[in-house]
This record gives sequence, C-alpha cells and structure tokens, in this order.
Amino acid sequence: MRQLTYVRPKVLEWWDVPQPRIQGDGEAIVRPLAVTRCDLDLLIANGSAGFEGPFSIGHETTGVVIDIGDKVMSVKAGDVVIVPIQISCGKCDACRRGLTYACQSVPFRSSYGLKPVCGVDYGGALSDAIRVPFADHMLVRHPEELAPSQTASLADSATDAFSAVAPTLTERPGAEVLVVGGRAQSLGPMVAHAALALGSRRVVYIDVDPTRLAKAKSLGAEVIEVASLGATDPPGLFPLTIDADGSIDSLSLALRAVEPGGVCQRMYGDFKETTPVPLRHMYGIGVTLRIGRVNARARLPECLEQVRCGHYHPELMLTKRVRFEDAHEAIQDPTMKVVFLREGIA
Repeated sequence: MRQLTYVRPKVLEWWDVPQPRIQGDGEAIVRPLAVTRCDLDLLIANGSAGFEGPFSIGHETTGVVIDIGDKVMSVKAGDVVIVPIQISCGKCDACRRGLTYACQSVPFRSSYGLKPVCGVDYGGALSDAIRVPFADHMLVRHPEELAPSQTASLADSATDAFSAVAPTLTERPGAEVLVVGGRAQSLGPMVAHAALALGSRRVVYIDVDPTRLAKAKSLGAEVIEVASLGATDPPGLFPLTIDADGSIDSLSLALRAVEPGGVCQRMYGDFKETTPVPLRHMYGIGVTLRIGRVNARARLPECLEQVRCGHYHPELMLTKRVRFEDAHEAIQDPTMKVVFLREGIA
C-alpha cells in the first residue's frame, strides 16, 4: 500500500509498504478518508522539528473501517470513525483516570505519525490504511450529518484547543480569555474559536502575524497586532490566558495577564530542557500554570458533541482542500490548515 513517508527536511515521498493486518482479536483496520494537517506536521515536513527520518506522517483523521478482529463489538466494516492521535487501551489506571495520552499498555507517548517521540512507527494517517489496537475503546463513531473534513482535526488539534478552555469556562461561564498566538499556524485562532464557542463573552487575540490575526478576527475575537510579544504589555487581566506561541516572551506575557487566582494554559512544552518561569510574580498573585498533552480519546466525545450541535466549527480553520494523492507536495503548503481528501469525500 502507499504511505507518505518523511525522509528528511522538505523531502516527503510515497513509499510502498506492507498493508497492515489484524494482529489481535480486538483490533481494526481503518482507511483514512480525510486527514487534516496538524501544525506539528508542517514543522516536521519543513525540518523545524528536527526529527530524523524516515517515518510515516499524519495523525488527524476520519476514516472508514475495512476490517475488524473477532472480538470487536462497537464498529463493523463500513462504519465511519474518528481515530485519536494517541494509542490507548481504555483499561489501565491512566486511561481510567482520563489520561489517555499516557496509556500504560503501550510505550510512552505512543501516537500515529510520530515515531521520533515514542520509538514505534504505528503508521501514519497519510496512508491507505492504519491498524488500530483496542478498537472498541479507541474508535469514535462519526455522526452521519457531519462531513469527514469537519471532524478529522478532532483527532488532535481541535480537541486540544477545546480542552484548553473548557475547564475554566465550565467553572466560570462567560469568563474572558486572552490568547497569545504564534509559532503554530492554526492552534491559536482555533483556541480563540473554541473559547467563543463555549460561551466566553470576550476573547482577545494577540499575535505578530497578520494572517492569524485576520482569522481570529473573522471568528469573533478582538485582535491586537504587535511587533514583538516581548515588548508588549498585557491588555488587562483575565481569568484565563493561553500561551499558544510557546516562547519565553509569550509565556511571560500570558502569565502577567492572569488575574489573581486565574489560570494560564501553555499549549506546548519546549525544545530546551528548562524554561524560565516568573515564579515570584506567580506566587504573589496566585497563578495556576497548566501544561500537558491533550487527552484526545478522553475529551473527544464531548468535543464532537459540540461540533454536532453546531456550536464548534473546526472546519472554519481549513484554508485549503487537497487531493489525498497530492499530500507529498501540499503538506508544506504555507496556508494555515490543509485537509487531504479522498476522491468524493467532503
């Protein structure tokens, strides 16, 4: 079968690899129908992530089940499903606690399309088929009324954005949110959209990039264009601030903008071993700094329901639709969010 393979920076090729097979009676094989490009995929493709190839790529997908093991009960061949980025069993202690990013039944950080971070190549969404272990737990049935292009990003980034704001907006309905955008193409504006979808009465979006600012504004956020995040003063104090840039400057700005007792959510870790954090300031006002990978499978159903009800629209982030066959070239497209579609798939 065909598999899009990251070979080295700016070189991605379709390789002919063995078709995945059912290896256990609880597994399924899924054929990707719609695959959205995660911001990380772009950083991998252009070499910014610094990952060594070769490995399969892609991890945000909605697909169709083409084969199942004898004990799979929740899906059958022909069903359309969303496949979460992370491999999780649903039964270990971590999974039962909702920490599906840290499943104890598989190597740490096991994920599709990310062999460099977990040491195992589980296959990538940009291929003709992927094997899904723990199928009854992992696979999420796709609502018939939605298009695959609307839901593919729920496998990772759209659920990540939703999860960043949902806890605070559940506890404090209508809370105002500040988003410090940057680095990634789409995650900052998507967080702004998620906050508005969940009822924030005011979302302020700060960035240096005109394209991301325009997208955030089109979604309903107030926008502030700056020349440098490091030279920017907070535009007030907020119950929730989001660092969607991942730099020292953005973290400092987001933390300085938190009101006493508020929350700052950092969307990324760091490529460095340690990161400067203004603990004296945080101690003085009482800040909760929240950081961590998305628990994609645990949070996906709640997020999907918001999409089904028409409150949350991840498809608004899509800036380009591309044939699946052209993914080897278009994965490096500079536009914000690309979706790769099989023929006839919306």
